[in-house]
Amino acid sequence: MSRSGLRWRLPQSLRWRLLLGTLAGLALALVVAGFALSGLFADQAQRQFRSHLQLQLDQLTAAFEVDAAGQPSLGSTLADPRWQQPYGGLYWQVDAPGQQGLLRSRSLWDSLLRLPDDGLPSGQTHEHRLTGPAGQPVLVLERQVIWSAGPAPNSSAGPIADAGAMGQLPAAGATETGQGSWRLIVAQDLRELEAAQQRFDLTLAASLAVLGLALAAAAVAQLALGLAPLRRLQRAVQQVRAGDAQRLEGEFPAELHPLVQDFNGVLLQNEQVVQRARQTAGNLAHAIKTPLAVLANAAEQPRGDLHAFATLVDEQVRSARAQVEWHLARARMGGSGVPGLRSPVAPVLEGLLRVMRKVHAGRELRFDCDLAPDALAFAGESQDLHEMLGNLLDNACKWAHGRVAVQARAEGRRLLVTVEDDGPGLGAAERERVFERGTRADERQPGSGLGLAIVREVAQLYQGQVRLEASALGGLRASLELPLA
Repeated sequence: MSRSGLRWRLPQSLRWRLLLGTLAGLALALVVAGFALSGLFADQAQRQFRSHLQLQLDQLTAAFEVDAAGQPSLGSTLADPRWQQPYGGLYWQVDAPGQQGLLRSRSLWDSLLRLPDDGLPSGQTHEHRLTGPAGQPVLVLERQVIWSAGPAPNSSAGPIADAGAMGQLPAAGATETGQGSWRLIVAQDLRELEAAQQRFDLTLAASLAVLGLALAAAAVAQLALGLAPLRRLQRAVQQVRAGDAQRLEGEFPAELHPLVQDFNGVLLQNEQVVQRARQTAGNLAHAIKTPLAVLANAAEQPRGDLHAFATLVDEQVRSARAQVEWHLARARMGGSGVPGLRSPVAPVLEGLLRVMRKVHAGRELRFDCDLAPDALAFAGESQDLHEMLGNLLDNACKWAHGRVAVQARAEGRRLLVTVEDDGPGLGAAERERVFERGTRADERQPGSGLGLAIVREVAQLYQGQVRLEASALGGLRASLELPLA
């Protein structure tokens, strides 16, 4: 197996990617929540368990007393019945220095709570985790108290005080009028706490599992609902592909509107390209049919004057060649309008002006150029911009007496380029006629009469336009309006 075959890959389906990502996030969130809730419950349960055991220690301390002979006892019976039940889970014990289990609860039966002789710091309660009388884990709290017997004749015993308040503990066997120290111990079975924690964990796991299943079902339903518009879009595309529809039609969410509009725009553009291709082929066939017919007719006639025949052939060939060049240029420009194109205007104009100065070097022409900043750009092919501006500049140079002015600027979202000359100009009736193919304003000037027609055709391909007006210089002004990048 190849190395690439061993590599784990995400599924290609968008639905499965979203579903797997959602389920992975849900699982991670539920696991984290489960551990967090379990930890919070355990902490709270342990606090309550320790607080309850502390209360039991306080009750034992309140019931503890020592008689005049220095013998310890409990002045009252502790209320919890587990004290009396053998191995009932709740235990108490009273130790004296050197003597363990001097007093103990019935629940301990014949066992003792054996604590390490660690010595209590002043004013503190010690906590231990030990093995209980039945081998179970227990939590142990201990406290040392000092019994002080005073000299009052009518008093059989003195008060119980915290060991931390009395200082150092006296030795065992204190006299009636001396002091005695006692170690009070309570313990409780931890299995109750552990069982409660297990019950909570099982309940929490079951609850989170049910919640996870519900959330997973909601995620599946949400994906089915959210991806439904994509299925409608797929069906609409299939209808277009099958020829049942020419555009994507139907109700789509706002997020899909740009995609639908762009797709419909591409369909429209392709339709226009195909239509232009058909028109170009038909026009080309029609355009060269006439020269071919003339040549065929001349070939059938007797060749009395070979010079006249050669002149006729040359004229018809030039006419056919001009028509072929025109239609080839138009077909090339039919692929324009691709989104995202950007052609800076300044380099194209500067290059054309250098060419015009060389082509018309025999005439004294002054070129005035007013360009906007270099950021000014045409939203289309640079070659098409070169074709349009080249024809306008060439016409202006042909007719100018001595001055040609060029200006490029932005007007809103449109690019406006004007080319003016100080020549004789054109009348209002002739300005529209010169845009027709093959029409020339003056037969004395060289040309095929296709330049302005090409400019208009290319501008229209970009949803632009070209206008001819009277110029302030006295001649003609050509205004070319195009989309601005």
